[in-house]
Amino acid sequence: MRFQDKVAIVTGAGQGIGEGYARALAAEGARVVVAELNETQGQRVAKELDGALYVRTDVSDPASAQTLVDTVMGEFGRIDCLVNNAAIFHDMRREGLTTVDYDYLDRFLKVNLLGALYVTRAALPHLQDGAAIVNQSSTAAWSATGFYGMAKAGINHLTVSLAAELGDRGVRVNAIAPGPTDTEATRHIIPAEHRDAMVRTFALKRMGTPADQAGALLFLLSDEASWVTGQIVAVDGGSVVRL
Repeated sequence: MRFQDKVAIVTGAGQGIGEGYARALAAEGARVVVAELNETQGQRVAKELDGALYVRTDVSDPASAQTLVDTVMGEFGRIDCLVNNAAIFHDMRREGLTTVDYDYLDRFLKVNLLGALYVTRAALPHLQDGAAIVNQSSTAAWSATGFYGMAKAGINHLTVSLAAELGDRGVRVNAIAPGPTDTEATRHIIPAEHRDAMVRTFALKRMGTPADQAGALLFLLSDEASWVTGQIVAVDGGSVVRL
């Protein structure tokens, strides 16, 4: 129960890895805030977690991010953990940087990159010494994966920059970079035959699971990682090698 009596916001917690994060935090005593744009999914997860709160949130809108934080402070009076997980992925367009529509690209980057900054800035006045932030990156940040990888590379830079800025306040900022993880979104994006070929190239010959990512999240948010900040932790089964 490492998070007993602590309040944790998880954006994009209505499904996939984000839902796994919310469930893992609740299982260790946290009062979880499910910050999700999809009301049906968000309410479902919140109802299944004891003491959880659902707040409809569009992370691409700074005003919505502020409403999220105001609602949490009104309900719980504190924020201890922030998980910036929300992203466009399941229905992501498969286009190149030279062909993607500019309006779509603008919306995509606001959700997948700037959203983490918007929510962090809204929460910042309420983050005390010992608070922790985890951003959701991806191993795509280290490969030629177009605007998705570009956004995740931006998340990496955002993470190390915020860690440097917020260290004096005692606020830690890290990121998790999942490798290919077995979720509905990944199954939608990557055909089964491609997944099988991909897995054969991994050091550990299987897809990841949300539980694999949740273990890293709980560590990075906990006091066990009290001297860990500015790190991008790849949880990827050895699919990417960085020296």
